Amino acid sequence: MLTNERHLFDVPSDIAYFNTAYFGPRLHSVNDAAISAVGLTARPWDVESDLFFDPVDRLREGVATALGGDADGVAMIPGVSYGASTAARNLIVGEGRTVVILAEQFPSNVYPWRRKVDAEGGEIVTVPRSLDGWTPGVLDAIDSRTAVVSVPHCHWTDGSVVDLVAVGAKARSVGAALCVDASQSFGALPLDVTEVQPDFLYTVGYKWQLGFYGLGYLWVAEEHRVGIPLEESWAGRKDASDFARLVDYSDSYEGGSRRFDVAERSNFIGVAIGNAAMAQINAWGVGEIAETLRMRTEAIAQGVAAHGWVAAPDNQRSPHLIGIRQPNGLPASVRESFADARVSVSVRGDSIRVSLHLHTSDEDIERLLAVLAVV
Repeated sequence: MLTNERHLFDVPSDIAYFNTAYFGPRLHSVNDAAISAVGLTARPWDVESDLFFDPVDRLREGVATALGGDADGVAMIPGVSYGASTAARNLIVGEGRTVVILAEQFPSNVYPWRRKVDAEGGEIVTVPRSLDGWTPGVLDAIDSRTAVVSVPHCHWTDGSVVDLVAVGAKARSVGAALCVDASQSFGALPLDVTEVQPDFLYTVGYKWQLGFYGLGYLWVAEEHRVGIPLEESWAGRKDASDFARLVDYSDSYEGGSRRFDVAERSNFIGVAIGNAAMAQINAWGVGEIAETLRMRTEAIAQGVAAHGWVAAPDNQRSPHLIGIRQPNGLPASVRESFADARVSVSVRGDSIRVSLHLHTSDEDIERLLAVLAVV
């Protein structure tokens, strides 16, 4: 169990920040890394060629450590739609077959699959929200027609979880691929790719990952690492580190998933931020982060119930992200009340989304509950 780590975050004392699912709070160490990287790019004569490669590979290692996978499986991407589009390009749906998704899933992991089924004559199967959670409905939707299951680890509106191990096993039993959007979980909810066995997993880097907006991560299963990238970047080709020979064009890619890297993946500021963030996340340990935050979300769930609000049951709730609802709908004044109290949350659909991190204090929770008591 971790202690309150607010001293490591650049979060002022007058803000109760419960909006990590929107934007991760900034670590002081990340700020320092960003400032140093800006200084480096202001001195281009100091930018040696190895700086295009070594920090990126260090970031692959950090991401792989948190995922329980190998660094060769990690590619740098600009966002989830890029990762989902890469998966769609390298998987086959086919006529009459289906792609299984969740209702109200985040659109970046929907639109690429809609285009895919339109092009190949397939069909989207949308699993509705159930009182029993998402997993039973997803398992029921997977059948002999299923080509791809593309779901999040937890739903972006309220943190309700999907059992990826069970879903992955069912998908493999019918020969379907599993694609996972881990944007609202990676860095705060344990996910081991050796256990889940996704074909493709993609995530942003700026929420629970505490990194840079515009630099995310793609993990690719070994059997897909010979696939076709969305673009043909020079840095993904074999021997690209030898700048003097870049005009000796190569038809061979660098090893692992590097072929899937976005162009200009060396983004010096973004990579420096990502490395600082992943170093701290791995120092804490994702499992420790999750268990520490679970205690706080349980306190929030109990507290909101006393004021007539409803949260998801314990067995459907993620430890770091909780959606709370009013049986009769959200009060019209809810946004203004939170803003006036300097309590930062998000409203997503009929849910107030409360997403915390290790900066969250007992005082923050008291301020949150005080607003909910009067709206």
